[in-house]
Amino acid sequence: MIPRSRVRLVLLAGAAGDCIGRPHEGRAHPGEPLVAESAWRVSDDTALTLATCRAIVEAGRVDPASIAAVFAREFRTGTYGGLGASTLKAMRDLAQGAHWATAGRTGEFAAGNGAAMRIAPLAFVMAGVTPEERRLIRDVCRITHKNDEACVAALAVVRAMHVIADGARGPSLLGEIAGELPDTRVRDALRILSDLPDPAPVERAAEAAGTSGHAAESVPLALYLAARFGPSCEEAILAAVRCGGDTDTIASIAGQVCGAAGGTLSESWLERLPVREEIEDLAERLAAVPPRA
Repeated sequence: MIPRSRVRLVLLAGAAGDCIGRPHEGRAHPGEPLVAESAWRVSDDTALTLATCRAIVEAGRVDPASIAAVFAREFRTGTYGGLGASTLKAMRDLAQGAHWATAGRTGEFAAGNGAAMRIAPLAFVMAGVTPEERRLIRDVCRITHKNDEACVAALAVVRAMHVIADGARGPSLLGEIAGELPDTRVRDALRILSDLPDPAPVERAAEAAGTSGHAAESVPLALYLAARFGPSCEEAILAAVRCGGDTDTIASIAGQVCGAAGGTLSESWLERLPVREEIEDLAERLAAVPPRA
């Protein structure tokens, strides 16, 4: 299991990646990341990750119904902005009383990374190894995204956090993770990235995986960057932003996975985080939730 002392770093690094990546989102060649931008702001990536933390803390376990209830409650109060189409559809349905198992979007348009970007908190209470754990991860994803690629990408994030927390380093570890996944584009992309020369130019990895908001592109690239630069959260985040595309999500996931490996964030970054105090409090409470037996 991941040391509970790393909950704080995972959440902080994910939020930092979100803030730094957000101004560059959608740009093909962002250039140097705007780390020193005066006003850092988080997006729905961080907002939904923290909502997932709150739901786990309130329920004392991972429970899709509890997570969906927190999502609906916070959506009604206008907490979330900039939601993707699949997540927005699900939130509207949940807010109107839909059951969590029916709210999620289906089909190819539900193959985005909106589930993977919020899944990291689950890695502290489960390993994603047993069939029961995998079903639970899938159910948490399906609150918003009923798509195999989206669910497998989220599972890959959880497994990457555990593998890198155990001390594995280098992009070759992606092949190990891919071997645990069902036949999907996510698995294929991880294998392609694991076979790249080490070190390969980051641009080459971005070209090989893709940088769009599709889970089969952004998640494998984020895991590649985390595996290559971990445990240096800041290096992985900056590299993710330079890749372009869905920069806030790629940088956020890369930061989260690097955080599982341990390491640090500079005080200059921490001082800019608008949700630092909230994260510090949630991290302490999430760390107290017992792991699944």
